[in-house]
Amino acid sequence: MSEHKTSDNKAKRNLHFIEEMIEKDLAEGKNNCRVQTRFPPEPNGYLHIGHAKAICLDFGMAEQYGGLCNLRFDDTNPVKEDVEYVDAIMEDIQWLGFKWNAVYYASDYFQQLFDFAVRLIEQGKAYVDEQSSEVIKQQKGTPTQPGIDSPYRNRPVEESLDLFRRMQAGEFEDGSMTLRARIDMASPNMHFRDPIIYRIIKAHPHHRTGSTWNVYPMYDFAHGQSDYFEGVTHSLCTLEFEVHRPTYNYYINLLQTDDYRPRQTEFNRLNLSYTVMSKTKLRALVQSGLVSGWDDPRMPTLCGCRRRGYTPASIRNFIDKIGYTKVEGVVDMSLLEHTVREDLNRVAPRVFAVLDPVKLIITNYPEGKTEMMEVQNNPADPAAGSHQIAFERELYIERDDFMEDAPEKFYRMTLGREVRLMNAYIIKCTGCSKDADGKVEEIYAEYDPQTLSGMPESKRKTKSTMHWVSVAHSLPAEVRLYDRLFSIEDPASDEDLLEHLNPISLTTLTGCRVEAELSKSKPFDHFQFQRIGYFNLDPDSSADKLIFNRTVPLKDIWTKLKDKSE
Repeated sequence: MSEHKTSDNKAKRNLHFIEEMIEKDLAEGKNNCRVQTRFPPEPNGYLHIGHAKAICLDFGMAEQYGGLCNLRFDDTNPVKEDVEYVDAIMEDIQWLGFKWNAVYYASDYFQQLFDFAVRLIEQGKAYVDEQSSEVIKQQKGTPTQPGIDSPYRNRPVEESLDLFRRMQAGEFEDGSMTLRARIDMASPNMHFRDPIIYRIIKAHPHHRTGSTWNVYPMYDFAHGQSDYFEGVTHSLCTLEFEVHRPTYNYYINLLQTDDYRPRQTEFNRLNLSYTVMSKTKLRALVQSGLVSGWDDPRMPTLCGCRRRGYTPASIRNFIDKIGYTKVEGVVDMSLLEHTVREDLNRVAPRVFAVLDPVKLIITNYPEGKTEMMEVQNNPADPAAGSHQIAFERELYIERDDFMEDAPEKFYRMTLGREVRLMNAYIIKCTGCSKDADGKVEEIYAEYDPQTLSGMPESKRKTKSTMHWVSVAHSLPAEVRLYDRLFSIEDPASDEDLLEHLNPISLTTLTGCRVEAELSKSKPFDHFQFQRIGYFNLDPDSSADKLIFNRTVPLKDIWTKLKDKSE
């Protein structure tokens, strides 16, 4: 493997195989030393994190080698496609931080594709078949047995031409006829066994062309030709398209008029543990109401990742970590979560939030007194500054930070023990009160006024430091604790997918309290709730109801549980 050089000629990192290919092509002067890629989604659903890998590669290679990358929607199936998906895909790409050179659609080339199909018929390389798709499939044979010729395979050219034009004119019903390439029914490559290249779709108008067309090209027929019409030099696809490459090249050979030709190269797709990447399965989750929509924070969709609080930088960094190879595999979700933590640790302000509050009364603190305590916004970024939080006699702390009869290794608050309140004083618990059911209602403590930062006793050691918020100056909030959608690593391996849904993939907490600084937050703003995890403000929030989504906990709980079970 060769190395990527920096300007001072020191090796920066090893090149992956696609970079090596592009550098070799440039060195050989192929395609006039141009690098042009495209990201070609079909607008039939929302993008997921697997698509992010292709986006980073397509746009990244163009940027790295001074080329250009177009966004092209392969909109060849009006039955499944919609402008809603077009808009969502554009938004997701921009959110990831990429800019396309131009926007194209396969439908831009419908006339050229139709004319090319006519030329194939005229050359005896295509024919109209009146059999159903089911019969055609049965006639394909197997990898070890040749296929059976269609009874229409030797149909006269003029007859196929006439029928194809009448198919486009709308004279025939959906499914009654197809146009097939006439290649080789005995080919060891099943894709060469007279593939269907056009079918009739009259019942569903196209989202761009309306009812102009009654015949539509198949993806395999449109994809490579669209690359060619557009000037693409490097067509980068995931590994499932490797078996389609011979037909890609076959059609390009028939189109090619000079030295220019696009080159298809395949790389491994992103498979992530504890989730699924199939659009069909994700759509089933949405339609069944098992998730709140395509942007549910448990979904692997990019809009779901955004709503959960993943940052564009964290996703791009994750893609860089896993790289590009020719070997399929499953990436552990923990690596993605680790990368998200890395980025949020760098950019997220630190704030106080109490998710299960119980009242703490500092009995020797003056009633009516308020002190403003300075809190550093981000220790990882001194330039981020600080903010102030109100400290008073009555506070909220986390209920599980207190235990009346604590075991030896419980280092948080218990009777007679000193703990430090973050950015404030050392306090000692003196007692508590309970309701009729024995549940703690209030905790009592005394503070040492000499333990504030800068005071004589501020360096005194305690075994625990706890966060808190003021009763009077904190805000109510709802907090949604999101976790992995499935409880097993490879849910796609089981046909009964729904059996493995994680029953605690969402826990909604009400009655939480957050510091007043969060009243200034906007949807999608990121925060580290001290000692708890990373959160962001959900777009469903309002001034009267703050809603926060947990992005990831501070620590990787899943890996620890897995290691313990093993």
